[in-house]
Amino acid sequence: MLDTLRDKLNQAVRGYAPHEHRPLDGYVTAMTAFGGLAATLAAATKITGRPVPDRPSAGDVVLLSLATHKLSRLLAKDAVTSPLRAPFTSYAGPAGAAELNEEVRDRGSSVRHGIGELVTCPFCLAVWVATGLVGGLVLTPRLTRLAATVLTATAASDFLQFAYDAAKKSTEA
Repeated sequence: MLDTLRDKLNQAVRGYAPHEHRPLDGYVTAMTAFGGLAATLAAATKITGRPVPDRPSAGDVVLLSLATHKLSRLLAKDAVTSPLRAPFTSYAGPAGAAELNEEVRDRGSSVRHGIGELVTCPFCLAVWVATGLVGGLVLTPRLTRLAATVLTATAASDFLQFAYDAAKKSTEA
């Protein structure tokens, strides 16, 4: 059945990018996995009977926004997390401030290529991270707020490090 769906997808999108490889199977796999994540969080919320807030507090939105930014960049760009990306990427060089530039691996597998694009893009990962953090806020709010506080403090520290470095350079010039 999966092969039939894949064949139909390939037929339907054959003219999408005839002169450029686009890993549409990989994107479908990623979308399916994301749907699975969202469904799992929804099911866990229903099973546990946890109340879903009518609207999150402004403080939680700010906390999770900053935490999402930091965790997305940490997963997509940080040198320390490169082993997580290595099956899907290859090292291309430093990107400054403990970040790396990586290239998506060759086109041998569109699923591998699609995942490579996802794990090297902090903007793309942010949707996944925010979904996980919001799910965590519903299911385990105290633990999620604590973890988000660590990530938010780290993000603030990063910005302060850059500000300090810029101030130091401006006095040396």
